[in-house]
Amino acid sequence: MRIVLLGAPGSGKGTQAQRLVERFGLPQISTGDLLRSAVARGTAYGLQAKAAMDAGRLVSDDVVLGIIHDRLAETDTMRGYVLDGFPRNLVQARALAAMLRQIGKPLDAVVLIEVPYSVIVKRIAGRRSCPKCAAVYNIHDAAPGATLRCRNGADHPPLIQRPDDNEATVSKRLEVYEKSTRPLVDHYAGQGLLRRIDGDAPTDVVTQRLVGALLQPAPGRGKVQKAKPKAKAKTKAKTKAKTKVKSKAKVKTKAKPKKKPATKSRAKPKKKAKVSVKSQRTKKKAASRASSGRKDATGRGRRARR
Repeated sequence: MRIVLLGAPGSGKGTQAQRLVERFGLPQISTGDLLRSAVARGTAYGLQAKAAMDAGRLVSDDVVLGIIHDRLAETDTMRGYVLDGFPRNLVQARALAAMLRQIGKPLDAVVLIEVPYSVIVKRIAGRRSCPKCAAVYNIHDAAPGATLRCRNGADHPPLIQRPDDNEATVSKRLEVYEKSTRPLVDHYAGQGLLRRIDGDAPTDVVTQRLVGALLQPAPGRGKVQKAKPKAKAKTKAKTKAKTKVKSKAKVKTKAKPKKKPATKSRAKPKKKAKVSVKSQRTKKKAASRASSGRKDATGRGRRARR
């Protein structure tokens, strides 16, 4: 795995890089260590770097990239590496990407260790280092009243404070980081390489977060690894569900129009039964016979009276 650790000075990049070396067996590539080694060995890039430092100038990006190129050509970088302290600006990041593509060793992940600046100032002001092996310690991690000595070596030399490990210098370094290095966060996020972890925690906890971030799948191009979007999605779903429930409730609560009482339908007049023509004639004949009979009876009665 090919990794770059990003973070402000004092965020713990060097410490966590050492943890990755121990856990995964990857070499830590620190530009500061590389420059010092190149100068001490008197290499071509080392001589150029020494000339710049002696003149009080910054070592050029070309020299730094050349030293990194030579270091990545060594066999122990075949399985990966951890870049610590480089790149520090967009120009270096683009030049690094071009060089890595050329040698076929592009980055797999960039991890940003986020720590509040107030915590960083306290950390760096309390930082102490070994004059022999350069191991770094912090007075805030030591037990009260304990003698600050290096744990390495037979003589355990006392620790010292570097001249630039003070609050005034730290504040200036943080200003430079904010202006030059901070833009790399968006740069690598746009490439889908960035992962973020909270570095304001005990060292072991930060290491667990770092390893967990590296073992997760890449967030994808243009996406930044955050848990908030998921929460927003959930709240949106909840809001939609609530609105649906409310709308249903409103529909239910609407008063239904009162039904008009059913009016009794008037009974239709019964149709008169159809009487056949024959029956009508028969009835008429019977009626005429009856009337003629009554007339005959009346006539007889009158005659008898007479």
